[in-house]
Amino acid sequence: MASAALPDTPPRPPAARILAKGEGWCVSDVICTLGPEHRAFEEQHEDVAIAVVLAGSFVYRSDGERALMYPGSLLLGNAGACFECGHEHGTGDHCLSFNFSRPFFEEIATTAAGSHRFRFPTTMLPAWRKLAGLVVKAEAGRHDEGPLRLEELSIGLAEGVLETLTDGTPHRADAPARDRQRVSDAVRYIEERADMPLGLGDLAQVARMSRYHFLRTFREVLGVTPYQLLLNLRMRRAAMALKTSTAPVAAVAFAAGFGDLSTFNARFREIIGMTPQAFRRS
Repeated sequence: MASAALPDTPPRPPAARILAKGEGWCVSDVICTLGPEHRAFEEQHEDVAIAVVLAGSFVYRSDGERALMYPGSLLLGNAGACFECGHEHGTGDHCLSFNFSRPFFEEIATTAAGSHRFRFPTTMLPAWRKLAGLVVKAEAGRHDEGPLRLEELSIGLAEGVLETLTDGTPHRADAPARDRQRVSDAVRYIEERADMPLGLGDLAQVARMSRYHFLRTFREVLGVTPYQLLLNLRMRRAAMALKTSTAPVAAVAFAAGFGDLSTFNARFREIIGMTPQAFRRS
């Protein structure tokens, strides 16, 4: 039986809510509800874009490269570059988008990357630990911070991305569509159950792969291992709970999936750069 054709009319664009903006910069909360039934359409980055994926997964194509985006990863877009976002693997995503005018980004890049002509050599950065602190602080800032703090966070995130890229471009495999679908299924499974104990066998079963093939494919496609993604999700959720609730630190840690308070405190300080109590007060 032939599959139904995707609609040819452009789908409704993602809903973007501007959180703060100033001369040369803007921070927006972007929620997309598109799914496999919608065809991807070409768009264009007007400014330099760095977007933190907060939830969901989707395929991002730009500058001749394709990447499977997932929670904690960073979408990178050069000003003037055309791009597509496809949701063939699942419905919906949520991003925090930081946009910079060319002159402002050139000023940042001159110092952080040593060249005002810097262009992103890749479409994404994985959810690496060395960027986790910046990502958490940027995500927390969208809840209750004013324009001054959000501008500082925007510049700090851009500096961190540029400094990371000057150390080298991450290598990822351009996997077949079948493998991208399987990895995406595992990502959404982890996202839905991040507060629960998860085993490699459980995830491999969801992806319909052997454990070894799943681990190797997951790492090649996303640039991180399943455990690294799980830890990133738990840490981000704990940080948001610290910022938005008055629950005790122990309760926050256990609710996020950490089974030991001392381990949570140590990991939080290592990744975020301060204790949970200090982060809540900051």
